[in-house]
Amino acid sequence: MPPASSVMIGNENQPYDPGPTVPSESMPSPPSPTESVSTQPARNLTQSVVRTLAMQAGFLEAGAVSLPHPGSARDALRFEQFIQSGFAGSMQYLARRNEEGVLVRADIRTPFPWARSILVCLAGYHSQAPLSTAPASPSAGWIARYAWSGRPLQPGESIPKGGDPAQLRPSDYHKVLLKRLRTLESSMRTAFGGFESRAYVDTGPVVERAAARAAGLGWTGKNTCLIHPTLGSWNFLAVLVTSLPLAEEEAALAIPDRCGTCRRCLDACPTGALIEPYKMDATRCISYLTIEHRGEIDDNLKAGIGRQIFGCDICQDVCPWNQIASRKAPIVAQGSGLATRPELVNPDLDWLASLESADFERLFNGSPVRRAGFAGLRRNLAIAMGNSRLSRYRARLQEWAGPHSDRGNDPSREDSSSVQLTPLQSAARWALRQLGSTGEEQ
Repeated sequence: MPPASSVMIGNENQPYDPGPTVPSESMPSPPSPTESVSTQPARNLTQSVVRTLAMQAGFLEAGAVSLPHPGSARDALRFEQFIQSGFAGSMQYLARRNEEGVLVRADIRTPFPWARSILVCLAGYHSQAPLSTAPASPSAGWIARYAWSGRPLQPGESIPKGGDPAQLRPSDYHKVLLKRLRTLESSMRTAFGGFESRAYVDTGPVVERAAARAAGLGWTGKNTCLIHPTLGSWNFLAVLVTSLPLAEEEAALAIPDRCGTCRRCLDACPTGALIEPYKMDATRCISYLTIEHRGEIDDNLKAGIGRQIFGCDICQDVCPWNQIASRKAPIVAQGSGLATRPELVNPDLDWLASLESADFERLFNGSPVRRAGFAGLRRNLAIAMGNSRLSRYRARLQEWAGPHSDRGNDPSREDSSSVQLTPLQSAARWALRQLGSTGEEQ
């Protein structure tokens, strides 16, 4: 699924009281990854040790928050409102309740009564590749930046049939960051002794962005993303839930909301998913539609999807804080397992449309893109082809549209039979209608 810091799920769907203003220069500098930590078990959980150990494990930044923190009840209420409003769409895992009818994800202490603190770690996926909002060929699709990740071929690893040994292999941030969390967890046991814990990367009953905000790692932007003042919002969030207490004097200082009067993200959202500042209807979000939603996509939303075939970066790419991050934030190291696969940046629609199921598995098995599924990716490609207005896609779309899509010598005409169309067929027929007889020959 999309990363917890991204726009897809509107967990933080209301404005919040940012608390006391904290000047950016008062934020503590990140500790050196080489800073030594005592191997003798400590009595109390401390922010400095957490941050040092997290950086040694490969994260860019980290913080800890005690449970319950001052905003716990408010965050639980907002999550309840998000679910009650139907904004989660078909993501039923978000609406799971316990036997008492309490939303499991609203408060981490519901599934884990022993939890006394959450460690939140940031890992960046910033790269020097173009933004989704930059000029591009009309035949280019867009895959969300976080899903470009790859890794070098490992010693002794066989090359997939038809694969290039020099090409990066697919990697999934879930696995890469979970490994780092396990390293952090081991170091924590050395530093603090035994404790109960759970490690999650977008897979647990945690509202990660709420925890990250409470841990002093940023504020909730109007696009519902967590924004760090120097790292922006191009970050993964990984959490370690622990039974370790955090002393009151170790509570993180809140970073105030710095969005000001800016509303670039709201104005740029093509499908109107950001229905007001800090509030999202995920059922209109392109990330939800192209990844989580398995069925047919509403015709009223297809034009807004544009060339996005997996996820969406628009509300982040227009954010001024990410423009700052593009100058200051570290570029992901090539050996981190999260390197950019060049072929996934502005990928050619023809190339992706030519893939068969086996090709899809070879290219995306182990990649976040696989979550959309082969049929889902083709559905998304059909919509992007229709939005391109390039008539060279007509033959492919007619193939996907199924029998009788060209009835009456009009390839855009709907099949009047009672046969239930698949999401791909429906998308292809919509795309043919967009091409009509005026598609550009390019």
